[in-house]
Amino acid sequence: MKFSRVFIWLTLLIAITASAQTKLKSVAAEVDAGTMHHKLLMGYQGWFACPNDGSPPDHWVHWFRRNDPVATNATVDFWPDVSELDADELFPTKMTLPDGTPAKLYSAFNPKTVRRHFQWMQDNQLDGVFLQRFTSNLSDPRFFALRNQVTANVRAGAEACGRVFAVMYDISGHSTNTLVSALTNDWNYLVQTTRLTGSPRYLRQQGKPVVAIWGFGFAGRQDTPAQAQEAINYFKAAGCTVMGGVPVGWRTLNRDAQTNSAWAAVFRTFDVISPWSVGRYGDDSGADNFRKNFIAPDLAEARQAGREYMPVVFPGFSWHNLHGGKLNQIPRRGGEFYWRQVYNAVAAGCPMIYGAMFDEVDEGTALFKLAPTAAQLPAQGTFVPLDMDGVKLPSDWYLRLANQAGRMLRGEIPLQSKPPITPP
Repeated sequence: MKFSRVFIWLTLLIAITASAQTKLKSVAAEVDAGTMHHKLLMGYQGWFACPNDGSPPDHWVHWFRRNDPVATNATVDFWPDVSELDADELFPTKMTLPDGTPAKLYSAFNPKTVRRHFQWMQDNQLDGVFLQRFTSNLSDPRFFALRNQVTANVRAGAEACGRVFAVMYDISGHSTNTLVSALTNDWNYLVQTTRLTGSPRYLRQQGKPVVAIWGFGFAGRQDTPAQAQEAINYFKAAGCTVMGGVPVGWRTLNRDAQTNSAWAAVFRTFDVISPWSVGRYGDDSGADNFRKNFIAPDLAEARQAGREYMPVVFPGFSWHNLHGGKLNQIPRRGGEFYWRQVYNAVAAGCPMIYGAMFDEVDEGTALFKLAPTAAQLPAQGTFVPLDMDGVKLPSDWYLRLANQAGRMLRGEIPLQSKPPITPP
């Protein structure tokens, strides 16, 4: 009898200890929201919507043209792995999988799905995201409501999973006459009405909430240095750390940058400078040259100006269905191309990295779970499976690889030019 009581107490003690260790591990796994340093932060588009998902647009957004979900209208080159999603997260297209079942997609309007994405981040010890907020469609009440729900979903996901998030305004396609007011009015709304920066998971740098603006100073745009400076000054006065998604030619005012000399001073007033390098090279040699000719001198210039520097890495590129480009235009090569860029950034001494992107299937830079083989792709249309380059990969391979990239950035594993893991 005494033995039975002792056994029961020992069993309870072991259970309590295990529970306490699990809780401690969970707390320890939370990402530090107080700094950008030693973080690999991914872009999160969150722009996908579907008919009958409850969103005000109530149609296909960023999946298909003309609100008709057939192969010829598809605008994405990669297909998300939706095998883990529940029935209430999936919306049927008019396409079928090879086994004859309907090909289905998800909506970022659904809190459950976005929460799942953040769970994937937590599972792979990924730091968090810059949520893209597109200023050009905020004036449409339907899309304003859609973006606000996605923002709330991201906040909830980050808070539930111990990740971090920050807003990145994308000014692509926005007319210059209302650009600055659109930025400032929307930030006031997010801070004062939604209390977004009050989240304990909102990313900070030097004690200030981080806000990013992507798009100022690119060649072909009509925005002016004065407008950019006005926006930067506003956010700084509002107590923010301001990050700029800028052209790779920001330092020399050539290539993809506007050439007006006034841009030189404007670019250097961003607290964090992050040149957009997606598509600027397509193989290891190009990535190596980019490190030599851009990353190294950019980092030195940013430091001389008292600024932070955040290079961009991407796994590959393909926008055949979106713009008619070559399918699998920049091959991923099973993650070798992605890893080479991470290695170059860390070897150059960069303290932070921007990962393009978590969910960007339109341009084929997505890092989240993707269809690994043709068996998981629609039987109609043209798409890129993960094994297209001859390497058999699990659907979560790039999340696993990003995990290792973050560990190398933090110094938890040695600096190495080849991926430290191999596909199972």
